[in-house]
Amino acid sequence: MTRAPGPPTAPGPPGAPRAARTSLTVLGIETSCDDTAVGVVRGRQVLSNVTSAQPVHWEYGGVVPELASRAHLELLLPALDAALAQARADWAAVDGIAVTRGPGLVGSLIVGVSTARALALAHGKDWLGVNHLEGHVWSVWGTDPGWAAPCVCLVASGGHTELLHVLGFGRYRLLGSTRDDAAGEAFDKAAQLLDLPYPGGPEVDRLARQGDPRAVNLPRALLREPGFEMSFSGLKTALRLFLERNPGLSAQGRADLAASFEAAVVDVLTAKTLAAAAHAGAPRIAVTGGVSLNTGLREAFARRAAAQGLQLAFPPPALCGDNGAMIALAGAERLAAGERSGDATSVEPSLDEMGFFEPV
Repeated sequence: MTRAPGPPTAPGPPGAPRAARTSLTVLGIETSCDDTAVGVVRGRQVLSNVTSAQPVHWEYGGVVPELASRAHLELLLPALDAALAQARADWAAVDGIAVTRGPGLVGSLIVGVSTARALALAHGKDWLGVNHLEGHVWSVWGTDPGWAAPCVCLVASGGHTELLHVLGFGRYRLLGSTRDDAAGEAFDKAAQLLDLPYPGGPEVDRLARQGDPRAVNLPRALLREPGFEMSFSGLKTALRLFLERNPGLSAQGRADLAASFEAAVVDVLTAKTLAAAAHAGAPRIAVTGGVSLNTGLREAFARRAAAQGLQLAFPPPALCGDNGAMIALAGAERLAAGERSGDATSVEPSLDEMGFFEPV
């Protein structure tokens, strides 16, 4: 677990629900978007974590929903076999199955949930639908024994940019989110404009390491506005207009532009997250999702969190992107608490429909 310096970890407030300690062996399935992922955990120990990418999308520069669901059909069973083999487990050792039931792409979610239900029936196992965002929260909480509520968690990925006030396991308040593009989507679109390969986030990160983040003045929407909402569509437009006005950029010019774009995204994410922590009175922050792998983001959060005396945590790198282990970790806690999904359980592609957040 990667942490920046901060005050000692303190327990949650009196009466705050604490996650159940469990030694259940749970298989987790994640198919919310374009990663076909399966993981196996025993309690809070990750036994395996297998993720199959879908290169079919790369030629399109983004995820094609219909192609994603078809690819899940081809990749999911081999990923299941690989995860069980890596965990050195058979179905007799598995106590339950957890699967992402939303939010996400409806076709992709249906593949995962239908497979989980069929496996549960075939092997006589309990199963549970898990919220994708709770999986990201638990990618820190479930793997760091010193982590505790309350905290503020930034979930930043290709499909999500949300700020959550985590009051305890299963108790989350939505403080703010993006009004338009998710941060990861903005990075992917920036990569496309810069003629970088897909998926673009890691490519922008690599190019940005060679550039000057102060070279190009790009907008930081809502940075100084009250509240915790964010916006990245205007930044993407500003990048496109700069390239149109400055054709034939040199290699260094492209690196400077990538660094400037990254700096703009990082400034917004760090400022809003730290402001949310101050508003909530939270002594610690977690940064999760695929964007949490970004080098510039990690460096900025480490500096700013330390300056404000906040504990900071990132998931292990293998648990930053969409993965099955995070779903298994979250599902193990809920299964241990007696929660189950019934035969009529459906997918929920919309975030709001899952009733995930408490009122602020």
